[in-house]
Amino acid sequence: MNSWIINNAIGAWLIPPGCLLLLAGWGVLRLRLRPRSGKALIVLSLAALWALSTPWLSRTLLQTLEAEPADPLLAPPAQAIVVLGGGKYYAAPEYGGTDTVSEPTLARLRYAAWLHRRTGKPILVSGGAPEGSTISEGQAMKAVLENEFKVTVAWTEDKSFNTFENVHASRATLQPLGIDRVYVVTHAWHMPRSKSIFIKAGFDVVPAPMHFATNFRLTILDFRPFAPALADSSYFFHEIIGLVWYRLKSALR
Repeated sequence: MNSWIINNAIGAWLIPPGCLLLLAGWGVLRLRLRPRSGKALIVLSLAALWALSTPWLSRTLLQTLEAEPADPLLAPPAQAIVVLGGGKYYAAPEYGGTDTVSEPTLARLRYAAWLHRRTGKPILVSGGAPEGSTISEGQAMKAVLENEFKVTVAWTEDKSFNTFENVHASRATLQPLGIDRVYVVTHAWHMPRSKSIFIKAGFDVVPAPMHFATNFRLTILDFRPFAPALADSSYFFHEIIGLVWYRLKSALR
């Protein structure tokens, strides 16, 4: 069992809904000896599950991670565009059973193609195959950019298992070429953690975030339980844990 599987298995119990299930389970165990506190824990877990499943709260949480939108084209130009992978769609039947990119990764590639056409800068795609499949995330990203967006990929990094490794593997590719100022393309909620790692790795970063947690108008539907909203809340907690973990690793070093 590789470290990627272990880390993700542990992480699943630290972010919703895993941590809420643990809280509810603790409440059930306490019902016999401490019925009042046991019931309180169960009610708390259910209330938190409902709250974190509402679009209003999930958007609000993600917005705390996002910087104010800024046009990367207004900054001094970078030398290359680095696109971080956001997952794969495995064995896609509609594409002949081959692995391709997930919806989050596709959204990043779309913006990278847009940015490339306006800057003319070369693209590096980054993502390995920690689950052991024959097609890496980087290879799948390259295929989509070149075959569907008709954008040439200059470099494919396909060995990394996480954001930290994405950055350092990208550095190993770009540093010998004298490239140290890059546009970084990733989701707006993922940018704070990504940017900090890029800077610590020696890059000068021009953030190119996309897919902000925008609002249209507030309605009663924003307070109903909604599965995609729970996923967004999970992204928030995943990023907070990641930021704390990377800072701890840096301090230990």
